Amino acid sequence: MRLSISTPLLKTAALLALGAFGVLGFAPFYFYPATILSLIGVIYFMVLSVTPKSAFIAGFTYGLGLFGVGFYWIYISLHTYGGMPSVMAAFSTLVLAAFMALFTGAVGLLSKQISKRQPALLIVAIPVFWALADWVRSWIFTGFPWLTIGYSQVPASPLAGYMPIIGVYGVTLLTVLIASIVGYLLADKHNRKIWQHKAIVSILLLSVTGYLLKHIEWTTPTDKPLSVSLLQGNVEQSLKWAPEIAEHTMQQYLAMVENSDAKLIVLPETALPILASDIPDGLKARLLAHAHRNQGDILVGMVEREHGEYFNSVLSYGSAGSYTYRKSHLVPFGEFIPLKVAFGWIYRDWLNMPLSDLSRGARYQQPMPVAGEKVAVNICYEDVFGEEIIRQLPMASLLVNVSNDAWYGESYAADQHLQFSQARALETGRMMLRATNTGATAIIDQKGYLTAHAPHFVQTSLNGYAQGYRGTTPYVYWGNWLFLAICFGLLLLLWKRNRMSSR
Repeated sequence: MRLSISTPLLKTAALLALGAFGVLGFAPFYFYPATILSLIGVIYFMVLSVTPKSAFIAGFTYGLGLFGVGFYWIYISLHTYGGMPSVMAAFSTLVLAAFMALFTGAVGLLSKQISKRQPALLIVAIPVFWALADWVRSWIFTGFPWLTIGYSQVPASPLAGYMPIIGVYGVTLLTVLIASIVGYLLADKHNRKIWQHKAIVSILLLSVTGYLLKHIEWTTPTDKPLSVSLLQGNVEQSLKWAPEIAEHTMQQYLAMVENSDAKLIVLPETALPILASDIPDGLKARLLAHAHRNQGDILVGMVEREHGEYFNSVLSYGSAGSYTYRKSHLVPFGEFIPLKVAFGWIYRDWLNMPLSDLSRGARYQQPMPVAGEKVAVNICYEDVFGEEIIRQLPMASLLVNVSNDAWYGESYAADQHLQFSQARALETGRMMLRATNTGATAIIDQKGYLTAHAPHFVQTSLNGYAQGYRGTTPYVYWGNWLFLAICFGLLLLLWKRNRMSSR
């Protein structure tokens, strides 16, 4: 029997492969054309779909490939470090990937529905619904916008030039738009000659404009660069909270601090495995003394306890005084238990995760005035939410992220996380410093490029210089509102065109 692309089994395999191929646009691969090519493939199938239902299936299958391969590392977190049985960990990872794939499936369904009478509307409908789907993923059920398409273009793609204006979801819109133009062109054989010239012009215009935007200096330096030291302790996750090695961990970080002459020294998330109130007087005194010798400050990740509540925090020690940042956007199931009555049994019977029921810090917190700069601190995956990072801007002159991605083993989760930090640097026109336990520790410039990057899974100090910046990018000023206005304006236009064609 001869197989064709319309054979259900072959079509399913092709869509799964296209989704998996799209992962190459994200870190650590950074091959941004791969994501565009994969999108062209799935959009081609969506355009050729006869019904909204078949378009949904195409988008859903693609999403399974994208998310299933893109964050397979959740299995490592649940099984290897969380202690969940392997079958349940695999099932949970698949369920999450399937839930995320519902959004890409909805793109096909809604796009096909709104363009029933005018198929050419798919060119715009698919990018709009895809961008809105990525945006909805950023806040529904507290949000999990991992593998948002716009990130695949950071930092090298010409489309990254739009990031300081319309943010990552706006770049999703433009990335899918380019793929949509090509995908529709390939599917519409009868009118290909009519569309071909317009398609080439549109793609060139979007790309050249993005390239030119990358050369705009949205922000200006505040003063001279300051010396920084980002400490990577490489503490094994399975031992991190073991009482018998707590003293060794504290002495290790103290030695790393005292070997640095940087003005700003940053330790990772929960670097010291004790409560902030229990920090030994001798350790605290030596941290303060060293910071004063360097005429600078030290940022330390620890857990705070106050009025019976626990907070994932960063505390400062040094010449500028004492300041605290408390993590506001917690990881569901990792740092707090949603619907505790319904899901508490998972933690009791299957998981062994410390600090799984923390309290949230204040929604709006001020930058820390340390080391001569105003530092906007964010913890772990808070840097995935650009609209939250800009709460401390334009006051902040420098961004600092502290993380512990040891939960995901030697996967590419930490590299993907790094790429999200690169996007935040682009959106804000600020440098981003990342201090992590096992990687990816890095210094990122205001254009989103890495100026220094420590090797993973080694104990090391990444030393370099960071420049503070002042000023406001359009994204800092508008946040996601400009992107949303564009999307809803296009939706209104699509609705009117569809209504006119029905008369």
